[in-house]
Amino acid sequence: MTSVVSLGGSIVAPYKVDCLYLQRFIELIETLLTEDRTERFIIVVGGGGPARTWQAAYRQVSGALGAAVDDEQADWIGIMATRLNAQLVKALFGPYCTDDVVTDPEAGGSLFTGRVLLAAGWKPGFSSDNDAVLLAKRFDAKIVINLSNIEKVYTADPKADPKAKPIDSINWKDFRAITGDVWTPGKNVPFDPVASRNAEEAGLSVICAMGADLENLRRILRGESYNGTLIHA
Repeated sequence: MTSVVSLGGSIVAPYKVDCLYLQRFIELIETLLTEDRTERFIIVVGGGGPARTWQAAYRQVSGALGAAVDDEQADWIGIMATRLNAQLVKALFGPYCTDDVVTDPEAGGSLFTGRVLLAAGWKPGFSSDNDAVLLAKRFDAKIVINLSNIEKVYTADPKADPKAKPIDSINWKDFRAITGDVWTPGKNVPFDPVASRNAEEAGLSVICAMGADLENLRRILRGESYNGTLIHA
């Protein structure tokens, strides 16, 4: 079985690299690999704090220079942050990850020869969530586990709307009505709008859960009861 995890950069490096979290995450995945010799993991890593910081610097300095902000360039800056984070996680998996970090999920040839595959941002127009969807389709996974800094999807932004309520299960149509269909670099939504559209078209489900809760992640991966939001067809 192949499990696909979209590991939010806000979990790996909210401001700087969270070394303790990475240690615990690697230990959990390696334990699961030891328990089930047939299991494999695809882990797609986001840009997190470094992406937002460098994108903000680009916007600030461009404005000071009187230059227009180019969204494609802002996206490329974020993409490079995802690649740095993914390379770090790949290195930590050692012999479990024998392949290079995937930066093009549609590339020909064999991408996945080991038991753990790391992937990062591909190109402008969407976030690394979409790369997770493309890899799930390619390797016949039915669910993408999206780990971020929220426990569940809400009916609205709970920071802005005190009446926002957590959601246990929601279909793609209703989810996309909440998040919209337009991607902008650094957009802060539970799951990328472009990835959402592609996941719906592919018949994939996504589980959104708190990345810091590794016991909850273990339950998700073992098909047990969990805390999070299921987005489904």
